[in-house]
Amino acid sequence: MPDTLHVIPPEPAREPLRLHPPRHRIERRSILMWTLNALIWGIFVVGALSVLYALVPITRPWLGPVIWIFSAIYAVNVAVMPTWRYLVHRWEIDDQAVYALNGWITREWRITPISRIQSVETRRGPLQHVLGLARLKVTTASREGGITIDGLDARVAEECSRRLTEITQATPGDAT
Repeated sequence: MPDTLHVIPPEPAREPLRLHPPRHRIERRSILMWTLNALIWGIFVVGALSVLYALVPITRPWLGPVIWIFSAIYAVNVAVMPTWRYLVHRWEIDDQAVYALNGWITREWRITPISRIQSVETRRGPLQHVLGLARLKVTTASREGGITIDGLDARVAEECSRRLTEITQATPGDAT
């Protein structure tokens, strides 16, 4: 007697994923956050090199030019990077996917289908907390598939986190 065939019913047909660039800008306060962050790092690095220059005379012939080079790099970083990143960064969440465009030297456009989402988290560092900003992080089973959206208003990030949780719970599939 032949074995009985088990047929798995197909999932209901879904509307195909529409690929499009994300529409929403991040908060303008992100410019200040990135400026302060770059300034803090610049002061720390150039300050540490300057202390080394002052305390260890043997390093002065080669460390002097290094300090000038790092100072120039951090000056450009503080002056250009924050506004450039603000102009590039975009995000969007709909019932099918999470979209994010970010970067300033290299641009990265990521799309994560809702059915692939495993976790959603909101993070706020001390500087973000003071500025009322947050980071939304969406992770998937893929090592390369997560999305991070920096510079969201804290209330918007919480609302997005809540909405994504609701959508993913209602979406069939196991996120793998």
